[in-house]
Amino acid sequence: MEKDITTPGDIRLLVNTFYDKVQADPQLGPVFNEVANVNWSTHLPIMYTFWENLLLGSARYTGRPFPKHAPLPINTQHFLQWINLFEATVNELFSGEKAEEAKGRARAIALVFMGKMGFLQEEGWSSPENRIQ
Repeated sequence: MEKDITTPGDIRLLVNTFYDKVQADPQLGPVFNEVANVNWSTHLPIMYTFWENLLLGSARYTGRPFPKHAPLPINTQHFLQWINLFEATVNELFSGEKAEEAKGRARAIALVFMGKMGFLQEEGWSSPENRIQ
């Protein structure tokens, strides 16, 4: 059984493993590598801080992630693939309360971004029978 997410080292392992998968993914890789032209040596430390803030309470992250994502040519399927890869990575590496919290927070982030980009209304997710509980 894998251990839970408890240290900054665990966060780095999660983030590095996840973004290795993102970069190699045929759907997400081109968005990150070609369209957004992500500088990974800069982006990964920001992601360490972001996830340390959310899961370990570091209170060091001060960024605003949505504005950088808003102009990207992405759709609902990109978000679903992002969630699938994230959850698969967490499940591969960790097990426990914080691991479950990480997956829940990733889903919540994706839903907020999708809502702000108008995808939830387009997909009919705003109707009562489709709301995520």
